[in-house]
Amino acid sequence: MSPSDNLPRRFAKIYTAAITDVMDEMGLRRQTLPSTIQPLADSMRTAGYAFTVRGRSHSGNPRERDQTLRRFLAMLGAAPADSVLVVAAHDNVAAHFGELSASWCRTRRVRGAVIDGATRDTAAIVRQGFPTFVRYRTPQDSVPRWRVADWGQPVTIGGVRVSLGDIVVGDLDGVVVIPRRAAHEVLGRCEKLVGTETKVRTAVRRGMTPLAAYEKFGAF
Repeated sequence: MSPSDNLPRRFAKIYTAAITDVMDEMGLRRQTLPSTIQPLADSMRTAGYAFTVRGRSHSGNPRERDQTLRRFLAMLGAAPADSVLVVAAHDNVAAHFGELSASWCRTRRVRGAVIDGATRDTAAIVRQGFPTFVRYRTPQDSVPRWRVADWGQPVTIGGVRVSLGDIVVGDLDGVVVIPRRAAHEVLGRCEKLVGTETKVRTAVRRGMTPLAAYEKFGAF
């Protein structure tokens, strides 16, 4: 994770559809997370380095509550600036994120959260504008039901492997993961494609037929 390469800021200007088109051409065709993971608000966008987290359900022994909460808070404290929290919850019951978590992440300059699981305090998170993508919502607290297993290790969500430092980009269409090794090439191709599509868009608005635009610019 290097702030000097500006990858999060540059990828934030690229829409996920362009990214998947480029990765398809490069043979990276299984990089989109399940369509069930959606933003809490239509305007939410995120782009940053993956900070990966794994969790698991547990029995909820009251004596373990303090230990469980402390581990969750330690994980939040470890998330670096310019990262996107990527949580493989392995759970369908609890909320794995909430208003206070989002408030800390904003203070920390974390760029978003992508959770194969749930959040609560949805209205408050939307008011904050913190980009949060989830599979479901529930008011049920995680502490008696779920715990963090580890962080910084690779996770798999919907068949997509996400490693620490990969690039994660999310918008209203969904969430895509760019392997860190390919990030600069994907970005360069995306920036070129977006420029071409801008020319196509202008030509079509001026009356050029779709086929003619494709033949001229090589994209549509």
